[in-house]
Amino acid sequence: MSLAECQTDLNDLEADFVTLEETHRNYVKKVEEVKKLQSKCLDGIKHQSYRMKQIGDMIQKTTTDSDENQTALNELKQKIKIKKNTFRDMEEVLPHTNGIYLTIILGSVNVSLLSKFDKFKYKEDYEYFKLVLCIITFIVTSCLILFNVFDRRWIDAAFHFLLVWYYCTLTIREHILKVNGSRIKGWWVVHHFISTACAGILLIWPDGVTYRLFRKQFMIFSMYLSVVQFAQYYYQRGCLYRLRALGERHNMDITVEGFQAWMWKGLTFVLPFLFIVYGFQMYNAYVLYQLTYHPDCKEWQIPVLSVVFLVLCLGNMWTTFGVIRHKLEKDISNYQNRWKIRYKNDETKVKDI
Repeated sequence: MSLAECQTDLNDLEADFVTLEETHRNYVKKVEEVKKLQSKCLDGIKHQSYRMKQIGDMIQKTTTDSDENQTALNELKQKIKIKKNTFRDMEEVLPHTNGIYLTIILGSVNVSLLSKFDKFKYKEDYEYFKLVLCIITFIVTSCLILFNVFDRRWIDAAFHFLLVWYYCTLTIREHILKVNGSRIKGWWVVHHFISTACAGILLIWPDGVTYRLFRKQFMIFSMYLSVVQFAQYYYQRGCLYRLRALGERHNMDITVEGFQAWMWKGLTFVLPFLFIVYGFQMYNAYVLYQLTYHPDCKEWQIPVLSVVFLVLCLGNMWTTFGVIRHKLEKDISNYQNRWKIRYKNDETKVKDI
């Protein structure tokens, strides 16, 4: 290639570079405009929400003396409810504050994803991450139970470290999902913090007689838990897809290890398997409590783990029974309302006769 050809190619590249510079300047300008619009929208939503709250408080204190006024009042309440839902939809594509936990872990980095596609993709990555770890947990625990060659404390420690890393990662990802619109119930976030502590204590439990007495039981528990979580992921994913298509669930709703209200539509069969998990957690707490009376018990990890498993069991059962109670109360209320309507219709027919 001659010098003239090199000079020609470089001149062509310079022309492209000028175009690139112009495109980049426009990009920077648009980014600044987007930031200003974001701030303006956030201020507007904040003002609207404040005024809407004031109006809602006034409506609550308002009394009516006729059916017509009561109907108008109900219409106002419905409008306020629709406005609040609209605000939520607006906030989905606007930046959010990280919260205390993410601020401690990540600092002031903005983790808000502005594109609905990016948010959904991040949620799918979270689901896939849980699925892969469930499969890995099942394989590892199966090997630790079935093959004596893997009966080494350092191998157990590696597994426990995997659990610590897994639950730590889950808590971070779940908080990022919450910032981006996922409706994750409080207990399931706390549950993963407690599980992280549980795995950490198991990691530092010294090898000894008491550890050996509890080791196989914990591995069986972990293997069964991974099977239940895999089944939940498989069926919850299908159920969520169907409910999202019907407009009954949010795009950012995720699968969980427990039971929630939306699972009544097709997933009640998982309840017995969940209660077996909770019973297993209670049994773990009981066995660890009994180990505190063992002559060779010198480790503080044993009574602490007993309390941790008890808390996990009670928290899971309390949350699940709360969902069941709420569902039964709702069904009873709907049944009573149907009978009231039917009774009023019968009275009206009698009067007409």
